[in-house]
Amino acid sequence: MLRNEKIFVAGHNGMVGRALCRALAAQQCDVLTVPRHRLDLTRQADTEDWMMAHKPAFVFVAAAHVGGIAANRDTPADFIYNNLAIQANIIHGAYKAGVRKLLFLGSSCIYPRGAPQPVGEDALLCGAPEPTNESYAVAKIAGIKMCQAYRRQYGCDFISAMPCNLYGPYDRFDAHRSHVIPALMMKFHAAQKQSLPSVSLWGTGRPLREFLHVDDLAAALLFLMERYSDESHINVGSGHDMSIAALAQKIAAITGYGGDILFDRFMPDGIPRKLMDSRKINAMGWRPHIDLDEGLRQTYQWFLEQYDTQKRRAS
Repeated sequence: MLRNEKIFVAGHNGMVGRALCRALAAQQCDVLTVPRHRLDLTRQADTEDWMMAHKPAFVFVAAAHVGGIAANRDTPADFIYNNLAIQANIIHGAYKAGVRKLLFLGSSCIYPRGAPQPVGEDALLCGAPEPTNESYAVAKIAGIKMCQAYRRQYGCDFISAMPCNLYGPYDRFDAHRSHVIPALMMKFHAAQKQSLPSVSLWGTGRPLREFLHVDDLAAALLFLMERYSDESHINVGSGHDMSIAALAQKIAAITGYGGDILFDRFMPDGIPRKLMDSRKINAMGWRPHIDLDEGLRQTYQWFLEQYDTQKRRAS
């Protein structure tokens, strides 16, 4: 279905966007990308003009303003404005340009804090979102509803996928905006290099999280673009979760750090548990293939290669 087709990957420089581009290139697709300095996706007229000029047949909406708990807490206006603007402009632009099919990428943070576990698709809007990422969650929910509305009113084949926590090469290794896996890798790497006796982490370490390698997600998104067409969003997860404390121990071992791991119980934990019910996509025939331990080792190796490259450039 996708081979030789013109496909726009919005957000191609991000972790998910790069994984999508790799997967699409393997299928000999005509992948369209545009750098941010040439197209600001928060500008409606510019986005619509670009879509009309290039006329992609398929669109993956992987562009987003993302970050961890600290970034969500400190800059909620940025999270809600940028994400609402980006997704609204792309979705409406796709409708105007006659795009054949669009896939909007959401996030598991759309689900309420108290949703039954594992979280099924029908848990959406059954309660208030988690306060630590409310702005991001509200924007992503709006994206899902926008795809549904364009499907109902205009007959557009627009679908939505909700992944669990992602990791892999080209993740955001940034002290302020990283998610949990790159944040832990940076902390333990620095502690190992400096021979620190202990590392202090946010929260209690008890929250449970599910992780999926970004290359597994890319395969799932291509699978859905080719085989799924429905109004309901669909979950994409690994099917397994683990505590932050257990994850920290895994990453400490991978980085070679042997000191103590401490938890700052005065800092927020976020949702106690977030495990996706992915039976719907599993029943269609998709399963992840990358083991967490192997995926973490690959990601840390990628981080080391980037770290060494940056050091050589600075010297």
